[in-house]
Amino acid sequence: MDWDNARIFLAIYRASTLRAAAGQLGIDQATVGRRLNALEDSLGARLFLRTPSGYLATPAGELAVTAAQAMEAAALQFQREMQGIDNRLCGVVRVTTSDTMAATFVVDAMRRLHAAHPAIRIVLTTGTEITSLTRREADLAVRTLKPTSPDLISRHLVKRSMGLYAAPSYLALRGTPEQGVGLAGHDIVVYQGSVAPRHRDKICREPVTNARVAIEVNSGLMLLDAARKGMGVAELPCHMADGDPLLVRVWPDRVDHYDVWLVMHGDLSRSARVRAAADAIIESFPGA
Repeated sequence: MDWDNARIFLAIYRASTLRAAAGQLGIDQATVGRRLNALEDSLGARLFLRTPSGYLATPAGELAVTAAQAMEAAALQFQREMQGIDNRLCGVVRVTTSDTMAATFVVDAMRRLHAAHPAIRIVLTTGTEITSLTRREADLAVRTLKPTSPDLISRHLVKRSMGLYAAPSYLALRGTPEQGVGLAGHDIVVYQGSVAPRHRDKICREPVTNARVAIEVNSGLMLLDAARKGMGVAELPCHMADGDPLLVRVWPDRVDHYDVWLVMHGDLSRSARVRAAADAIIESFPGA
């Protein structure tokens, strides 16, 4: 079987539409449709049902997923191993992290990398989704969760603190919250449940049972901006919020902590350009 056809099949299976699959693969929609038809003709089986809501795998398609994923794993391993022995300080390095970590240190680390090795092109993706390093969606990730996969290498960068913050205008209008009453009488700014499930119950170890949620966001920079604009009390990283003239620390004695990890696939640890990018990030944290 042609691996290109198999990867197109997997993209449609994961995205459910030809357009979305084409976007993921970087090819046009008509090509995706033709390659799927060619694959189904060569196998003599219909792999998808075409429905108004998208492409749904048939029983034959569900059977084909396991084999296609095995082909994908082998192809990606081959690619990683070849790149892992590449000693050239040039080419593309894909880095993924959250928008707040990008803004506070990753972009600056990439600036230093570019100054030292201008032939390395950085592709930086920010978001709250856990990008797959195994499927080469990224080469390096800066995360707040330590991975459990034995194929991934992780390095602890730093332990950071979080506190509760609000705009001076909010506190002037609503007063300072009282500890131990579940933020009764106050509005809060939190992450959406899919991003930080713990925000449904607590922020900075304080229950939110009596608080009113003013806004839910999926971005750390939006969390910061909503708090600055007086929408409510928010849990924010202290290194970002301390010293911000638009924010006041609520309960300075109340603090929570989180860890920051640098993660890469073991096969890429010998790649010169990936190693250079990793070193630039590590240099942002003395003692890491």
